[in-house]
Amino acid sequence: MHSLQPPSSAQRPGASPNRLTQAVQRSFWRYPALRIQGSPSPHTRNRPPALGGPEGLVPLARETSCGAQTFLVCAGGPGAPAGRGHRLQQASPQTSCGPTMKSVQKQWLEVLGAYQYVLTFLFMGPFFSLLILFLLFTSFWSVSVLYLVWLFLDWDTPKQGGRRFEWIRNSAMWKHVRDYYPVKLVKTAELPPDRNYVLSVHPHGIMCMGAFCNFSTDVNGFSKKFPGIQTSVTGLDILFHLPVYRDYLMSYGEPGAEQEEAAIPSQPPLPPGVVKSMSWGRNTVYSTYTKYVLIGQHRKAQYTLISQEPASLVPVYSFGENDIFKFKAFATNSWQYMCQITFKRIMGFSPCIFWGRGLFSANSWGLLPFARPITTVVGRPIPVPQRLDPTEEEVDHYHMLFMEALEQLFEDHKESCGVLASTHLTFI
Repeated sequence: MHSLQPPSSAQRPGASPNRLTQAVQRSFWRYPALRIQGSPSPHTRNRPPALGGPEGLVPLARETSCGAQTFLVCAGGPGAPAGRGHRLQQASPQTSCGPTMKSVQKQWLEVLGAYQYVLTFLFMGPFFSLLILFLLFTSFWSVSVLYLVWLFLDWDTPKQGGRRFEWIRNSAMWKHVRDYYPVKLVKTAELPPDRNYVLSVHPHGIMCMGAFCNFSTDVNGFSKKFPGIQTSVTGLDILFHLPVYRDYLMSYGEPGAEQEEAAIPSQPPLPPGVVKSMSWGRNTVYSTYTKYVLIGQHRKAQYTLISQEPASLVPVYSFGENDIFKFKAFATNSWQYMCQITFKRIMGFSPCIFWGRGLFSANSWGLLPFARPITTVVGRPIPVPQRLDPTEEEVDHYHMLFMEALEQLFEDHKESCGVLASTHLTFI
């Protein structure tokens, strides 16, 4: 029988913790499972080092701007000592920007959101394809038969724009994915809703995270920044042949497109205010970590297609897209590179070797993307006159206008996105 005693001063709320409490808190904040920030970002490696400890230990100090003051806020539990793995607070005592700390639950939600995107991107299509085939030889064969019948009847839906569900596009999960990197959307010009646009997004990266987060979902407020505009990210036609995965893609309003025709489909005609977002898959071969190389010369075919529709071409650049994974680049005269190009010609995309960080440790390899800022900048539209049969000179002219506009967009925003002033965009 234990008698109830009033809490001691060390146990009362607001009281200073005892040595045991401090020891528990110290070990908790050093727990390796909370290391969800990888090695220093190439965008921040030139900044002066933060006080306290190594990069990668969470909670992290967040650089925050409040009017004319910039400060660092240390994240830590009550009574957490300032030592290794903690960053000392360097801030004005009077701040009105609100807290910048993330709870452990929020950090893990961001990690799981980013991880599920990778797993879905890589394995959802093959998994359900094998599952449908496997069920044919079990007592649940009727499930596979019914779905295959549905697949046959629904075969042309991707080419007609898919089936958009706003509740999926606005899911809270995508807010956690956005905050993990974080992903930002920058508007530089108006897009009047009385016409159509083709957003040509570069670079593609490994998984096109910037384009998907900004244009396939609305977590960054695209509909508010560009009112009256409806976005639709095109995907390779082969992806819409994979059972269940095709329905998942269509729920975001993604239509299918042939590998050389990932532009505005001719049928059915598009109403004003529709945006098609394209990101060229062959750039994946050149998605080298911290490099800025794009393939420009072989994409003249897109201008021929765009000129056949009443649409303006909009350059879009995603800074940091190539930094969320590390990538093995092969020499152009190697057999591995030739295999990549051959596979791309047949299947429409290039296989590649890439890796991120581990789920529980920043020092191991894995499929979790590195938490690198991604900033997608939408440029000014380039009006393309409608021509049923454009000449070679017209195609060359608008192709050159686009490359110049994309290069200027890169130059105007590179320093604000953490790219060195001496870095320039390279077209091959």
